Amino acid sequence: MTKKQPGLLAMTVPTRKIGQGILASALLVTALLPATAMAQGLRPSGSLGASGLGSSGLGSSLNARPASTGPRQADFIVVVVNSEPITNNEVLAKLVRTEQQLAQQGGALPPRDVLARQVLERMINEKSQVQLAREAGIKVDDAAVDQAELAIASQNQITVTELRRRLTQDGMSVSQFREDLRDQILLTKVRERELEAKARVTEVDIDQFILEKQGGADQANAEIDLGMVLVAVPENAEPSQVATLQARAESIAKRARAGEDFTALVKEFSDAPDRARNNGQLGLRAADRYPALFVEATRGLPKGGVSEPVRSGAGFHVLKVLERRQGSLPAMTVTQSRSRHILLRPSAQLSESAATERLADFRRRIVAGQADFATLARENSQDGSAREGGDLGWVSPGQFVPEFEEAMNKLAPGQISQPVVSRFGVHLIQLTERRESQLSPREQREIVRGLVREKKMEEAYLTWAQDVRARAYVEFREPPQ
Repeated sequence: MTKKQPGLLAMTVPTRKIGQGILASALLVTALLPATAMAQGLRPSGSLGASGLGSSGLGSSLNARPASTGPRQADFIVVVVNSEPITNNEVLAKLVRTEQQLAQQGGALPPRDVLARQVLERMINEKSQVQLAREAGIKVDDAAVDQAELAIASQNQITVTELRRRLTQDGMSVSQFREDLRDQILLTKVRERELEAKARVTEVDIDQFILEKQGGADQANAEIDLGMVLVAVPENAEPSQVATLQARAESIAKRARAGEDFTALVKEFSDAPDRARNNGQLGLRAADRYPALFVEATRGLPKGGVSEPVRSGAGFHVLKVLERRQGSLPAMTVTQSRSRHILLRPSAQLSESAATERLADFRRRIVAGQADFATLARENSQDGSAREGGDLGWVSPGQFVPEFEEAMNKLAPGQISQPVVSRFGVHLIQLTERRESQLSPREQREIVRGLVREKKMEEAYLTWAQDVRARAYVEFREPPQ
């Protein structure tokens, strides 16, 4: 694969990192459990009990709304995290934004008190991690926040001005949005600093991964997709209450085995917070990325089989095997693209709209035969590829940021895109060639390296996040009488 020019290095950074929510979901500032724990319905370390949120004022204020929809009620502190407070109004505002996002995704919302507990627990986790980052001297300057704000606007195909207008219309101040962005970038930095050493991949790790994938039909090498109904069990539940909930789970399992639609059972009975988004489907993944108790409960079950209820810290899980297949090495061939671009970076002298207009004019001149793409790139592009006429060489999928790659993939050879805004500036892209390429052994090993690193990073993050949460001083406050 052609090596990237130095000026393009910023474009080829990995786009999947722990804490990447600053780009993917910061517009709504989602406040749910970490993805893995949420998908599995598992309770993270130090989660709230009956004496937590349920006895705070938040529980009695769940029907309240942000100030933009009515008179503001008197605020009060819900919880203190290492001497820093989280207020009732802060939780309510984040809860409402979370409900809006889940509603847009379709399906029924979980009970509001259950979702509120998830939101508050996430806020506690994030606040304790932000405090750790500040204690370590990690800082985020305004330029990084500006770049993140521009990226979010670009991903939503709007300008920063329009983004701010919509935020204000939805009752969120621009200053608060930018502070949330700053915290999310801070979280990304501290997580990467804390986890990078733990996610290093050795050649032995790669060899072991390949050996396992080629090891035949062993359960550990399988990939499975499970559906789940979670019957939640409150902390400190009485034995009689646990028995009642277990009986409910057994009844659900019996109905599923009798042929009832599993998705309907999920919608009717599951207490998992993300049921509205995925209908109880946990996703196809390697068996070793599921909790061991899930793997044991479904071992030997065929596709369509339903387990007996299995107990975890969150409650009783009824599991259905939606798909089962053996793992394999990455595909031997990939579709590669060769393109060239002209990059203009917005600045005090060149606004984003002006850069867009200039590139649109370049496109008109090239299409009309009045100018040459490579010549314009050499004369105008603010990227290291300019001296090569904007040529980026042959690349495999996933090497460019999503905005650039999505626009490039829509082009046929010879076609030129409209101006495309990414976090790095405004691009004019021309696809020159496309081919099917056989991956070399070295390239295959690099793909495996990425898979192993991602797995290690996920495991390290969950352990680290639980440790930070466990070490935090968390004091729940009673509501004012």
